[in-house]
Order: sequence, then structure tokens, then C-alpha cells
Amino acid sequence: MITVLEDKKGENIVLLDVSGIASFTDYFIFCNGSSTRMLTALAESLERAARTEFSLHSRIEGNADDGWILIDMGDIVVHLFDPDQRRYYSLEDLWSNGKVLLKIQ
Repeated sequence: MITVLEDKKGENIVLLDVSGIASFTDYFIFCNGSSTRMLTALAESLERAARTEFSLHSRIEGNADDGWILIDMGDIVVHLFDPDQRRYYSLEDLWSNGKVLLKIQ
């Protein structure tokens, strides 16, 4: 999933291990998109990869116009944000007990 985000020029990617902390998933991925078009492209690419490359079913909530798209793949939950929404919600601070496994600026 990280490779998909990098290939589509996602920004400020963070992979956070929340296993043992969150009861509903093991990993969060946070990523910025610089525009609504980019957020949509990131979400579509992740959904396609989940289905075709990893045989995962995903649920998508939110939309690019809101500045936040959540893609739930079970063990992995991806949060795609515009930079303002990411700062506002500050989910990485909320889940700061998790272990940062990867950080790509």
C-alpha cells in the first residue's frame, strides 16, 4: 500500500502500528494529497490495489471534497487527508502510543 501511495505522489506518509492498542485494526497509514483530484486518485489506486493485488475488500468513507477519505481494509486503515484536515484532526497525536514503522516526508 505504501508503494501505491508513493507512486501516486502521496505526501507525508506515516505507517503506524496500533496492534494491541486499537481493537479494530492493526495498522494506520496516514497520507496527504495536495488537491481533491489527488486525494481521489490516491483512494482509487489504493482501492484497486487492495482488490486486485491483495484480494482485500475495502470500505471507503468520506470524499475528497471533505478533505478526508478513510479506506478500511480490515487490518489496515488508510487516512488520506488534505494538509489542513490532517492538522485539524491530528490523529497521529491521538494514536501516539502506536509505533511509527515508517515515515516518508
